[in-house]
Amino acid sequence: MALANEALDQVRRAEVKQVDGLKHIRWGTLKDAANWTRKQIDQMHWLQRTNLQTARAWRLKQALRQVFSHGGDIAQATTLLDGWISWARRCRLTPFKRLAATIKKHRDGILEHFRSGLSNGFAEGLNGRIQAAKARARGYGTDRHLIAISYLICAKLKHLPKNPWTHAAQQIPA
Repeated sequence: MALANEALDQVRRAEVKQVDGLKHIRWGTLKDAANWTRKQIDQMHWLQRTNLQTARAWRLKQALRQVFSHGGDIAQATTLLDGWISWARRCRLTPFKRLAATIKKHRDGILEHFRSGLSNGFAEGLNGRIQAAKARARGYGTDRHLIAISYLICAKLKHLPKNPWTHAAQQIPA
């Protein structure tokens, strides 16, 4: 979905130069319809009634969201995903053609998600925590230091001794 949002935003940015009404519509196109504000509801209704490329791109994105909203039924997911890829390849929107090629390339892995119900969300979360630690330290002297910090941050180890400096600071009278 992140790639679909990126493709939609590329289409919108190219078209915003010709159509002034698209200038403040970005967040409505990226959000789920259940989270729209009243102003975004009005903007999206206006967009749906237009014949703009951004409206077509938004419909493609919503159709892809529908593919992923179907549960673990792999047969239905296969049919819907193949139909979406076919539609996106014929849509005459270059960012969505590229997205369709990417999804077709990774089709087996995407369909495996429907079969197994697994995702890489947990690994992405750990990676985010490690990247934040790298940024906080502005780099580490060696790879071993980074690996040690990664274990400390991500492993949720409970047998480590308490930090002596936090206890000393709490015992000092104010």
